[in-house]
Amino acid sequence: MKNKFSYKKAGVDIDAAAAALKKAKKDIKSTFNPNVMTDLGSFGGVYRISPDKMLVSSTDGVGTKIKIAQKLGLHTGVGMDIVNHCVNDILVMGARPLFFLDYIGIGKITGNIIPEIISGIARACRENNCVLIGGETAEMPDVYAAGEYDLVGTITGEINNNRVITGKKIRPGDTLLGLASAGLHTNGYTLARRVLESKKISYTKKIKGLKTTPGEAMLAPHKSYFNSVYPAIQKFYPHIKGLAHITGGGFYDNMPRVLPPGTGCVINKNSWKTPAIFRLIQETGGISEREMYRVFNMGIGMVIAVSPGKKSSVKKFLEKQKEKVYEIGQIVKDSKKTVLLK
Repeated sequence: MKNKFSYKKAGVDIDAAAAALKKAKKDIKSTFNPNVMTDLGSFGGVYRISPDKMLVSSTDGVGTKIKIAQKLGLHTGVGMDIVNHCVNDILVMGARPLFFLDYIGIGKITGNIIPEIISGIARACRENNCVLIGGETAEMPDVYAAGEYDLVGTITGEINNNRVITGKKIRPGDTLLGLASAGLHTNGYTLARRVLESKKISYTKKIKGLKTTPGEAMLAPHKSYFNSVYPAIQKFYPHIKGLAHITGGGFYDNMPRVLPPGTGCVINKNSWKTPAIFRLIQETGGISEREMYRVFNMGIGMVIAVSPGKKSSVKKFLEKQKEKVYEIGQIVKDSKKTVLLK
């Protein structure tokens, strides 16, 4: 397949972002003290506050998914997106959320945009048993055009009894379980939008192959895994050894974040059915398969590395919590943390 579109061509350079962070690493680490329990690159930052308790924090944005929300005038979903994304980022460390703060930068405060966004944030906080403790709204007409805004969130959670999950105990032979996503979640929208809009595909008209309109499929809220995965961690720890939130960077960049030295992973991409929205984007844009799996979650929102002897028990437990769970691969010996999709 000729690669007509890519994330870089659409304007997002993942490698440039990684290089910029690498340059800043020395300055960032100069602020660390002995209470910092994780290195850069983890999904959340872990800070010890007592012998048996740690706080975990993470911050993120919704990205250009908000461009579709703005175009369609549907803002509640992106409020849910930012909370659920952040919840998942600290969940993979073994944390439960405590409180959340939002930041909205907007060109002009008009209509119900702000109330709708905050309604979505509050709903997701309630669903995740998390307090919306504060936030900031900044009206900046010199930065954002009328009707435009950006949305960022910061979450803090806690880990008790030193049950922090870093992936360090992952070993060759461990099983990888994949949890189904609700769609694109909050990543890859610059590429997805470029593809669909270049072909003048309407966000509001149904097309063959999708059960909904493209807009509805693209705006499906980011799924939170807290209410199913957190109880599983409490029940099966330490047999749940590592978790990866499949966000920006897809499988190729997120799996290595939890793999210890000397390991890699093999993922069978035929072990689950890729949702139609991803096939539409790939076929319409002529996007290479590798690019798709580096940019999008492709239908798997979270991966769990579990001891092989407990894989069936963990899978059944999660299925009872209404999760769609697939055995998608395993950990192997590898000196370069290679992620092989076959």
